[in-house]
Amino acid sequence: MKNAGVCCCVEEIARSFAHLNSAQPESEIYQTSLMSALIDGVYDGSATIAELLEHGDFGLGTFNDLDGELVAFDSEVHQLREDGSARVAGMGQRTPFAVMTHFRPTICGQLSTTLDKVDVQALIDRMIGSPNLFCAFRIDGHFERVETRTVPRQTKPYRPMLQAIENQPIFTFKSTSGTLVGFRCPPYVQGINVAGFHVHYITDDRKGGGHVLDYRLLEGKLELAKISTLRIDLPHTESFQQATLHSEEMSAAIEAAEG
Repeated sequence: MKNAGVCCCVEEIARSFAHLNSAQPESEIYQTSLMSALIDGVYDGSATIAELLEHGDFGLGTFNDLDGELVAFDSEVHQLREDGSARVAGMGQRTPFAVMTHFRPTICGQLSTTLDKVDVQALIDRMIGSPNLFCAFRIDGHFERVETRTVPRQTKPYRPMLQAIENQPIFTFKSTSGTLVGFRCPPYVQGINVAGFHVHYITDDRKGGGHVLDYRLLEGKLELAKISTLRIDLPHTESFQQATLHSEEMSAAIEAAEG
């Protein structure tokens, strides 16, 4: 009965959404490095935050040494730290993995009913229509709760990510207003990126956030952008060249790391 109710709710909300100007140029997703490299412990990259912003005003990722989570929107980049706090990222900081886009929403709507993460994901799937396209999305709203985690900063010799996240701190932000920044990627890019949903959160006061594990949205605004172009820059570092970028266990490792 619950699934039927969720389906009905999603369909009703989807009908209320507006489709925006389709004549505007479609965005592309720019990505530095691969998710499989991050899983294997490649935590040093050469791309700076300033260079990322040349490729987009919206995105997510991490920082060198796996030092917290990266969230970007409105051309502002914040570092979400292992204690649950947030700070403005420096333009000279570097990233081993990040995904950016010039966010040009093609669909938007108000969410005026309480929705869990699975409800919102079902709505996004419904609005995009195909599992084979990429999607960037943003939710500005008030949340009953948002559960996050942030990987602690690593030191050399680096451990693979599954070992690095064994003792990762988990935080629950209760009754906060903030912004979710996320991407939904097709199943066929698992390892290149994260198949499915990858989402980061930051509070409106810019004091806290992290990689999203779960949430319950009370009300907010959802904006979506369909994207069909992916551009990847691969690192020229020795650690990347020597990394194990594919294995039978890779998909399970990514699912465990991303929650």
